[in-house]
Amino acid sequence: MEANSAAIKWFSLCIVVLLSLGFQGIQCDVTYDNKALIIDGQRRILFSGSIHYPRSTPQMWGGLIQKAKDGGLDIIDTYVFWNLHEPSPGNYNFEGRYDLVRFVKLVQKAGLYVHLRIGPYICGEWNFGGFPVWLKYVPGISFRTDNEPFKMAMQNFTQKIVQIMKDENLFQSQGGPIILSQIENEYEPEDKAFGSAGHAYMTWAAQMALSMNTGVPWVMCKEFDAPDPLINTCNGFYCDYFSPNKPNKPTMWTEAWTGWFSDFAGPNHQRPVEDLAFAVARFLQKGGSFVNYYMYHGGTNFGRTSGGPFITTSYDYDAPIDEYGLIRQPKYGHLKDLHKAIKSCEKALLNADPTVENLGAYKQAHVFSSNSGDCAAFLVNYHPNGTGKLTFNNMHYSLPPWSISILPDCKNVVFNTAQVGVQTSQVQMLPTATGLSWETFSEDVLSVDEDKITTVPGLLEQINVTRDTTDYLWYTTGLTIRSYESFLHQGNLLNLTVDSAGHALHVFVNGELSGSAHGSRKSKRFTFTVPVKLHAGRNRISLQSIAVGLPNIGTHFENWKAGIERVTLHGLDKGEKDLTWNKWSYKVGLKGEDMNLGSPDSVPSVEWMKRTTSAQSPPLTWHRAYFDEPKGEDPLALDMGSMGKGQVWINGNSIGRYWTVKATGDCNACRYNATFRETKCQFGCGQPTQRWYHVPRSWLKPTKNLLVVFEEIGGDSSQISLVKKISHKSPPHLVKVHFD
Repeated sequence: MEANSAAIKWFSLCIVVLLSLGFQGIQCDVTYDNKALIIDGQRRILFSGSIHYPRSTPQMWGGLIQKAKDGGLDIIDTYVFWNLHEPSPGNYNFEGRYDLVRFVKLVQKAGLYVHLRIGPYICGEWNFGGFPVWLKYVPGISFRTDNEPFKMAMQNFTQKIVQIMKDENLFQSQGGPIILSQIENEYEPEDKAFGSAGHAYMTWAAQMALSMNTGVPWVMCKEFDAPDPLINTCNGFYCDYFSPNKPNKPTMWTEAWTGWFSDFAGPNHQRPVEDLAFAVARFLQKGGSFVNYYMYHGGTNFGRTSGGPFITTSYDYDAPIDEYGLIRQPKYGHLKDLHKAIKSCEKALLNADPTVENLGAYKQAHVFSSNSGDCAAFLVNYHPNGTGKLTFNNMHYSLPPWSISILPDCKNVVFNTAQVGVQTSQVQMLPTATGLSWETFSEDVLSVDEDKITTVPGLLEQINVTRDTTDYLWYTTGLTIRSYESFLHQGNLLNLTVDSAGHALHVFVNGELSGSAHGSRKSKRFTFTVPVKLHAGRNRISLQSIAVGLPNIGTHFENWKAGIERVTLHGLDKGEKDLTWNKWSYKVGLKGEDMNLGSPDSVPSVEWMKRTTSAQSPPLTWHRAYFDEPKGEDPLALDMGSMGKGQVWINGNSIGRYWTVKATGDCNACRYNATFRETKCQFGCGQPTQRWYHVPRSWLKPTKNLLVVFEEIGGDSSQISLVKKISHKSPPHLVKVHFD
């Protein structure tokens, strides 16, 4: 089959681009037809994996990329993170973990391709969906709709990224590794919600992307109306139902979800590899030719980059390569075997249309037979419980429940999705540095730094005040209690009620913690009522409102609010007293943040106190200790199980937020043989959602590494330990298929 008109259009476009750029005689060799992407004149079945450069370190990139290649991948897929690269308008950062060019060149060096998902909206459980917070304050802006201020800012950043890639000759049209680019991300729900304005914006975004003249195809994932020549693609746990919006486009799966993300107080999720392999094989047997695993390596939300809110610092995602860069078996090996089996069928799959033979209830054969004599078959048993016995080509086959067998010659089974013959990883977290010598420094709730205090009537929205420079905002007001109030003489307490738009809250009265509360990812707003002890005369009420990441999804999330919305006091002689419109004083951040206590370059005049007991520390306490780098190359983590909630720094680098709140969920038995959803296969109920926090070795020195912890609630820092993660392999065995 010859490349159709869409492929010819792309080829012509690329030639024009190359001539304009002066690349005389260089072939533009990424096109597509209804079967597949065409590279160097050849249709290709392509396996891709998402690895996000800022969720690991440059020192890890090479190893991650090589493991992806060894696992049978052809492409590395990454988002581009606008808020990292343009932290303030016109000021760009492409250093360290943000060095996108270095990352792409490492992929090229390994001999793999790149799918550059510019977005620049990414979702990704990332803070503010990847948008810089300053974007929210551009006059007249409205996100992701037909809005001129937004479109101008979006186009400027997209052009910036494209030009950087062009300057380094990184598009395939220039001889580089980038064979695909993505504009926007999962826009279809917003398109429907915004109506004609959404459709106009989506169409504009497509035209804007094409005007960049990259010489490679552009895709729009989860956008059925993606205009030609952009390719619309599928994201989800399954995509075998999906067809592109035009018959001249290939069937592409840009996010095959390998697991699911975790949120604080929620369970962890695992997707059985038997089901993932089944989903991929099912997609390919129906004519798919491109699969990207999201995530192939999830990594870590260092600093304050996790969004949601309430998304954990770990972004492990139950991926084939775990958060620390270790291979997770059997997921990695079983998928590697799947890729090998599919590649052995590639010629037949790309040169024939499948025919479907029904072989009985729940049983089918999808057969690819070409005129040249190539033949490949997928034998399917859709039954979730029963073994499937079937006859195909006069031969007898037995398939486990919910499985697909691959026959590259239409005779011999080389792979079955439910039969896992791979060594299984056995992981241990072994302490390597314990009994650290700790010092402490306390935040003084009652201290007032007048030049950093703003006082106004009423309650202000948190993000408008902090501009997301910190998680913390203090709301403080004074309250005079008359000596004749009945509760004073009856020994009663008053009740303080706080309505909060999230995400967590600590209530202090006259410098003493009265109580704490928090919302959740499902219910971000909450109301907290706490008994408070007030005395006659002047009292001070201080509310510490805490953000746990900004929203990353939804329509107009630039308008979503955080912080305290209403405060009332109950139990006075005259009844309820509304404090909402009192004069409130606002302090952004913490004293320790102002002094940069997480850094070795912090203010030297701080008087740290040596910690001599192992008792739980008071709330709002800074802890610091020094440790030497453990020998070896095993990945490292901090065991924060003895602490409550806060943040951690190593040598000035932010590990991220920690929170040992216990997980709730439905942690019953996990079965692979049925449709998978994030509500299935939950683990860790009754345990902290996240206990261990990744410490990149590249952040360490041989000796005297500074560890700083800010604890909000109270914890025992003497029990914090540095651990190394060891992954063993169990003896090779065939994992038995379990079904009811």
